[in-house]
Amino acid sequence: MKNNYKKRIVYLVMYIILSLIIVLSLIYIIKFFLIKKEAVKERNLLNTIEISEEKIERTIQVKEKEQTEEEKEKARRILQVQELQKENDDIVGWIEIENTNISYPVVQGEDNDYYLTHNSQKEKAEQGAIFLDCNYNWNLESNNLMIYGHYMNNGEMFTDLLKYVDEEFYKEHPIIRFTTAEEDTEYDIISTFRSKVYYKSEKDAFKYYNFMNAKTEKEYNDFIENIKKLSLYDIDETAEYGDRLITLSTCTYYTEDGRFVVVGRERNNL
Repeated sequence: MKNNYKKRIVYLVMYIILSLIIVLSLIYIIKFFLIKKEAVKERNLLNTIEISEEKIERTIQVKEKEQTEEEKEKARRILQVQELQKENDDIVGWIEIENTNISYPVVQGEDNDYYLTHNSQKEKAEQGAIFLDCNYNWNLESNNLMIYGHYMNNGEMFTDLLKYVDEEFYKEHPIIRFTTAEEDTEYDIISTFRSKVYYKSEKDAFKYYNFMNAKTEKEYNDFIENIKKLSLYDIDETAEYGDRLITLSTCTYYTEDGRFVVVGRERNNL
């Protein structure tokens, strides 16, 4: 009798544990897809903004540009960003890397915390938003757009940045596109590297995330030298003092407070 009682207790405990595992797994799966759905909704925001051909052509004529298909597409994207800004004036642009999941509105808040937990529509969201460092000053001729995004297990937000560990992936995706309400700009990637967030007491560490406005040519050149030195593979493209840069940063777990970083230089289309 005692053995049967013990067996029933063991079976009951196993049943409870198994039930908990199933419930928690279902919660995780549901949460996984809900977060992904929200992120996909963010990615599709630009496509929800329809701009008439007449308005596009009128915009091009005002800027005295030829009405090529490329110029029309650039004008359309700029006008779409302008429309998105009417919904949230924190939206400063749209980031895209072709043929990846990276295609999102970029916001800039008063601090670097709010958009860790809110999307571009200011709704609570675990995936947060892609955001520009709050210290970036649009009134200066700033050198470097410092943009952050979460790494997500569902492949959304800035997760695809980690694919740049593979040189072949870089060769297939060498360009970052950033559109604001004023311009549509492409950046050639010049470095991909691993880094981390350092303690303030670590004075000699290369803190890439602090570089936005070079006060001197040396400061700019030091940044370029460091990112080229850290790059996971050789990239012929580089930058010279005065070139505008864009830096994309996300979390990675190769070390404590690890980060994966991709840096691009404004493309000269002349």
